[in-house]
Amino acid sequence: MSARFDQHFLVDRKAIERIAETIGVEGRTVLEIGPGQGALTAALLHRGAKVVGVELDAGLLEALSERFSREIGEGRLALVHGDAVSCPLPEFDAVVSNLPYSASSKITFRLLENGFEEAVLMYQSEFADRMLAPAGTPACGRLSIMVQTYCAVRKVFDLPPRAFSPRPKVRSTVLHIVPREPLFPIEDRDLYARVVRALFAHRRKTVRNCLKSAGSLLDRELVERLLEDLPDEVLAARPEELYLEDFATIANRGGRE
Repeated sequence: MSARFDQHFLVDRKAIERIAETIGVEGRTVLEIGPGQGALTAALLHRGAKVVGVELDAGLLEALSERFSREIGEGRLALVHGDAVSCPLPEFDAVVSNLPYSASSKITFRLLENGFEEAVLMYQSEFADRMLAPAGTPACGRLSIMVQTYCAVRKVFDLPPRAFSPRPKVRSTVLHIVPREPLFPIEDRDLYARVVRALFAHRRKTVRNCLKSAGSLLDRELVERLLEDLPDEVLAARPEELYLEDFATIANRGGRE
């Protein structure tokens, strides 16, 4: 493990092969965030992918470069030294990655903003469960609403701690994510994102009180318009009780003068 970056390397060969086979990668440019020691990288390259890897650990990056310069031909692997949360991302078609758990949320939101054809991503199981939590249930939150608004998400499989070296203290889950158009029309995606964020900033409050507490996320005129226009049953609900259609309705009404 690289203690500096708190990495847990996937060593279960069957799991590595299963992840690499979840989607077709032949002929596609695949982004791998945190390739680490290169086990998944090798499996993707073996299946005909062109891999672009973003690695924060300079030592691992050097080892990857040395290893794969001997094993593969030119042009099949590009490596970027940087933090996937903030560094420029190279062009890619799909994403296959064992994400660093401490940055999972930030990277997921960034990938949604960037756009991709499909993704196979490994998360801490608790985080994956939150992402899969349906709208209108107590476990849903900003993450699940935003991901499920713009993507179809399914669980591929779970992994125990023994699949990694060193072993983490938590279980892990692999998800398959495919972007799609929202099920309900959204007129302003930026406003939609701000509305969802404002509501879940105070998830235990009613929608009415969440809007009043939105601060800089929503301007005063917009909030006043929503408080006047939204039905009482929506204003009296908590964010976790709303469905995707409700979030779209709130944002669309807020965008109309």
